[in-house]
Amino acid sequence: MTLPTKVSEQRPPVILSLAFRPFFLAASLWSALALTLWIDLFLTGEALPSRFDPLNWHIHEMLFGFVLAAIAGFILTAIPNWTGRTPICGKPLALLVILWLLGRIVCLESAHIPFWIGASIDLAFPFALCAVATYQIIAARNWRNLAMPIPIAVLGVADLAMYLEIAGFAVPPGLGWRLGLAAIIVLISAVASRIIPNFTRNWLLKRGITELPAAHGLIDRIALGILHAGVIGWALLPTFAPFGTLLLIAALLNSLRLVRWRWAATLTEPLLAVLQLGYLWICVGSGLLGASLLTNAIPEAAAVHAFTAGAIGTMVLAIMTRVSRGHTGRPLEADYVTILIYLIVNVAAATRIAAAFAVGSSALLLKTSAVLWVAGFVLFAISHWRMLVAPRLA
Repeated sequence: MTLPTKVSEQRPPVILSLAFRPFFLAASLWSALALTLWIDLFLTGEALPSRFDPLNWHIHEMLFGFVLAAIAGFILTAIPNWTGRTPICGKPLALLVILWLLGRIVCLESAHIPFWIGASIDLAFPFALCAVATYQIIAARNWRNLAMPIPIAVLGVADLAMYLEIAGFAVPPGLGWRLGLAAIIVLISAVASRIIPNFTRNWLLKRGITELPAAHGLIDRIALGILHAGVIGWALLPTFAPFGTLLLIAALLNSLRLVRWRWAATLTEPLLAVLQLGYLWICVGSGLLGASLLTNAIPEAAAVHAFTAGAIGTMVLAIMTRVSRGHTGRPLEADYVTILIYLIVNVAAATRIAAAFAVGSSALLLKTSAVLWVAGFVLFAISHWRMLVAPRLA
């Protein structure tokens, strides 16, 4: 007679039951901690026990630490919905989390670690995540989503480029972080193009509203194609002026998409409105980056932070709050704390962009932006902690 298996052997801990739980928590906490450390380094002038200088460490950890953790939580939670396959959970999920955490430790202490050992440990996570996502999609023959892991692979290549640059290899200056940023913008714009009109359509239909978002068509494909060509082109050739014109066109066409998605109709529903706002930041970032390539009046830093603090910060929080509620059995409604989180991080983004223009008061604006950013992500971690570590509501 076969003895019954213990429940503890059948089910993983709640925190390891779905990828959004550990990775969203890790993303929020690391975002706050890494930025706090960076501001301290900025104010004191101290160095890190890292091969990266403080600025490049900050850039690296926000792109390949914070954002990549949020991407992992989203994509590994979404793939079972796309494919019908069993979610990655338990020990395999724990291994991915450990790889991510080791990458953060190694990058911080890389001056004390042989170069190739440290780089290999850090690079293990993005390529492992890409491999897991690709395997799950191919195993389910879900060809429609086969392109989704590509930006993750590009992030791995971009991370490698940052390591090669600090090691003295002939890598164009800044190629790694620019390519990483471009890959993230490509990914979030592609995901947003699916979920924003779909979520908006469903929400409007429930309220009996017949004026729905326009169906995905030629204008959407052109707008996305030009945006992706513009940011990838800038990543590879950051001073090539024609990409500026391309990015300005992308800003206009993607702003038109927001109108076609009925953005104004979602203003009374914060969980939807924040997604539209996140996409608006992509348009702003594209416009500023395009203008910075065509005129010296617009600093590149303003455009970069419109993409990072604005678009990425807003979209990450929008996805994390929505997924956390939906997958834990809670109503898809934003409470006052969630609305406050959205507000704080968007003010942080606007303040950081202003710092790029205000030369005389840039230090004060930088500190203000950092404090707001840290407050927003700490507030997310505190307010969503129980959702992420406790069992799903019945």
